[in-house]
Amino acid sequence: MKFLLRCRPDTIKPPTGKRVAVIGAGPAGLGAAGQIRCFGHEVHVYDALPEPGGLLIFGIPAFRVPKEGVREGIAELRQAGVVFHNSAFVYCGGKRPEEHDALLLAKEFVDIEDLIRQYDAVVIATGTWRSRRMGVPGEDLPGVYQALDFLFRLYAHELGYLPKEKVYPLGSRVLVVGAGLTAIDAAVESLMHGAKKVVVAYRRTIKEAPAGEREIKKELIDRGIEFRELINPVRFEGAGKLERVVFTRMRLGAPDRSGRPRPEPIPGSEFAEEFDTVLLALGEEPTPPFPEGCAGIKLNPNGTINVDEAFRTTREKVFAAGDVVHGPSLIGKALGAGMRAAPFVDEYLKGKLAWRSS
Repeated sequence: MKFLLRCRPDTIKPPTGKRVAVIGAGPAGLGAAGQIRCFGHEVHVYDALPEPGGLLIFGIPAFRVPKEGVREGIAELRQAGVVFHNSAFVYCGGKRPEEHDALLLAKEFVDIEDLIRQYDAVVIATGTWRSRRMGVPGEDLPGVYQALDFLFRLYAHELGYLPKEKVYPLGSRVLVVGAGLTAIDAAVESLMHGAKKVVVAYRRTIKEAPAGEREIKKELIDRGIEFRELINPVRFEGAGKLERVVFTRMRLGAPDRSGRPRPEPIPGSEFAEEFDTVLLALGEEPTPPFPEGCAGIKLNPNGTINVDEAFRTTREKVFAAGDVVHGPSLIGKALGAGMRAAPFVDEYLKGKLAWRSS
């Protein structure tokens, strides 16, 4: 996978003397880093994980995105002079974060204000690592986990960065809730890592599934993973750990804001089934490295970073791109967003782009 797309290591423009910090080494951050480097600027990439790649390495299975291809693209960035600061957790607000998956692997903490002072421009590309919660009783029981967190810990262990005891244990009966690519990946990995029974539950039908009907049939049904439509968990039960899941049956109503039929619970249709593990894959939310207003950077109501058409935030010198700006997306969109931000960073560093007024 290439991230240096508008030049080669031997065709980079002469050094400009300008320095840029990119926060986040996922698709958007790597895309931005490569193109900014092509303009001749010095580029430093900060990421909380022990090697670059973000979800490409730590959140997506190798059968979907081969890790060696990602590493080859990163090696080319290094050859071009991009500097990587791994295991460096960037935060804001004076108080270091206490709860974040990446804290398992972070070794250095960097205040974003220090980066803003030390560099001529900063690009935030921290993606969407925070998973949505269901908000139902029993969600905090041992045995109920976020699917992305499960995948992250599993791959971090397989790559040699995390001890096995940090990986969430799977029982023989696994329920995955959701119908996107993360749900599919979690279900397949559960089956490959010893689960005897894997069920994927979705509150709509296969026709509305974000992953697509073809993908679900190929990756789930053809592997013997059960895909159940029109059911939704309403609570998780157990004495000290997960023992059973209570579902309600659903029916489809009028279209909602997404254009898909709204799932509605059918009164009196609840039923229970025993499971050892639940993996929730309800979608991800943006993870900017700061709370609202910190460092003078505004967030939108949905948690994305507020930027204008030139990727400028409300803090001078600070740009943002990728999923942390537009919400969860596919790899190509995030990579493209980082690349599109690069020319605006270049124009700003050359004094040809003024900062936004608000």
